[in-house]
Amino acid sequence: MSPNPLEHPFRRETLLQQLTRQPVWDLVVIGGGATGLGVALDGLSRGYKTLLLEQIDYAKGTSSRSTKLVHGGVRYLAQGDVALVREALYERGLLLQNAPHLVKNQDFIIPNYDWWGGPFYTIGLKLYDLLAGKLSLGSSEHLSKEETLQRLGNLRREGLNGGVLYHDGQFDDARLAVNLAQTAVELGGTLLNHMAVVGLLKDAHGQLAGVRVLDRETGQAYEVQARAVVNATGIFVDDILQLDMPGTRKLVRPSQGVHLVLDKSFLPGTDALMIPKTEDGRVLFAVPWHGRLVVGTTDTPLAQNSLEPQALEEEVSFILRTASQYLVRAPQRRDVLSIFAGLRPLAAPTNGSDKTKEISRSHKILVSAAGLVTITGGKWTTYRRMGQDTVDKVIALGKLPAAPSQTANLPIHGAQPTTDFSSHLAVYGSDQTALRHLMAEQPELAEKLDPALEFVGAEVVWAARYEMARTVEDVLARRVRALFLDARAARRMAPAVAALLARELGKDAQWQQQQVAEFQQLAQHYVLSSPPPKPD
Repeated sequence: MSPNPLEHPFRRETLLQQLTRQPVWDLVVIGGGATGLGVALDGLSRGYKTLLLEQIDYAKGTSSRSTKLVHGGVRYLAQGDVALVREALYERGLLLQNAPHLVKNQDFIIPNYDWWGGPFYTIGLKLYDLLAGKLSLGSSEHLSKEETLQRLGNLRREGLNGGVLYHDGQFDDARLAVNLAQTAVELGGTLLNHMAVVGLLKDAHGQLAGVRVLDRETGQAYEVQARAVVNATGIFVDDILQLDMPGTRKLVRPSQGVHLVLDKSFLPGTDALMIPKTEDGRVLFAVPWHGRLVVGTTDTPLAQNSLEPQALEEEVSFILRTASQYLVRAPQRRDVLSIFAGLRPLAAPTNGSDKTKEISRSHKILVSAAGLVTITGGKWTTYRRMGQDTVDKVIALGKLPAAPSQTANLPIHGAQPTTDFSSHLAVYGSDQTALRHLMAEQPELAEKLDPALEFVGAEVVWAARYEMARTVEDVLARRVRALFLDARAARRMAPAVAALLARELGKDAQWQQQQVAEFQQLAQHYVLSSPPPKPD
C-alpha cells in the first residue's frame, strides 16, 4: 500500500514522539541492517512493541554492499553445508513471493573449460534444484559451446566446451532494507536511523533493562527501558558486547568483499556469469544489475572494522585479472564506474586460521549473563529466518510471552507482481503510481539529476518524505543507488540532491554546503584511482 501523505508515519518528528511516549518497550533492536530489520519485523509480526535503533542509516554497512544475490549458495553446497543451502533456498523462495518488485529470477551460466566441468556442475546443480523443492526457480541444464557463446557475449571461445545454466535470485539489497523498515513502521514499529546506542541500562541485579541512545542529528540523549535487547549490529557486534561486558573476547572478525561496477557491454544480454573456482579457490560473479554489471567478490581477512572499508590494490587486480581470463574484451581500471567494499561478520578464528572461505555462514545466537541477546553470521537471503530464530530465543528466555511468527507470508512494503524491470522505477513497486503522480504535479521533479544516470528529483523528495532519508549519502547511496552505479555522476548530483533535501527537511544553506562537502569526500573512495607507482 502506498503511504498516505496526510498520515506521515515516516516523519522523524512522529517517530521521536513515539520513542519518548512508550515507557517500556517489549523489544529493542540495535542495528538497522538485514539482520536487525529481520528481528524487528518478526517481533512486530507477533504483536510486540518494538523499537529499532540504527547509528547511521538502514543498510549503511555490509547490507548495502553485497553481490546482489538471493541465493542458496552454490559454494556452500560444494563445501557440504547442505542444511544451510536448503534453508537459504527456502528463504529465497519466500523473498521472491514477498518482495517481487525487488527480487527476480536470474539465469546464471557456468562456462566449462575442462572436459569434466559439464557433467560435474550439472550433477551438482541438479542437487541444488532438488533442495529448492517446490520453491525452485527453474531446472538447471547443460548448454552447448555455441549456446554458451550466444548467451554470454564477450566470453572467451578458446578451450570452451560448453556451459551449465542454473537459476538463482537477484535483488537490490539497500532498497529491500528501506522497504523492510517501511513495513516495520506500518506494522506499528518505531524505527530511527542516525540514532547511536552509547550505553546499556542494567537493574539492581545486573540484568539488562534498556539502552542509552544519542540522536546524532541533535545531540539529544535518551534512556530507553526494554524487556529484551537484541544486538544485531553485524560487524560491530563486539562494540555492543563491550558495553555489556568490557574485555569480552571478540566474537567476529571482518572479511572484506570488493565489487567493481562496469558498463553492461562487458557482458551483453541478460545472463549472469559464475566462475566457480578462481586461481585461489574463490567464486567470482559477473551479474547484471540496474543496467550495469557488478563483478566480484573477494574474501580478504582484515584486522579491524570500518564504516567505509577501502578496497585493497590486490583485490582490484584480482578481479580485473580474473575477468580478463574469461572475457574477450577485458575491463581496464578506466572502465570501472564505481568500486565498493563490504565487510562480512565471520566468526573470529580460535586457531589462528585465515581461511575465511571455509567458515560457515550459518547464523549463531548468544546470550550474555546480563541477558543481552546477540545474533551474528548469516547472509541476506536468510534475514527472515534469522529474525524468527532470534525472537524465538527471546521468548525461550522468558522475556516475552509466546506468540507465533507471521513473517513467512508477510508482503513487504511495495510488493506487487513485477515482470517488467525495464524502468528504473520498478523497484518502487506499488509506490510507483504515487511517485509518478508527484512527477506529474511538479514536472521539474521529473527531470534527471544527471545526464549519465536515470534518477530524477522526485525520488529525492520521496526518499525524504516516505523512506526516512536524512542526508545526501542516504539518498545517493541507498535510496537511488547512484553512488554504487556511477560514483562520478553521483558526485555531480550532490548539490541538486542537497537542495531538494534541505527544502523537504527544513535545513539551511550551511547544512547544504556541509552535506555536499561530506558526500564529495565519501564518494571519492568509490572512484577507482590510478594504480600506485611501481617501486624502482
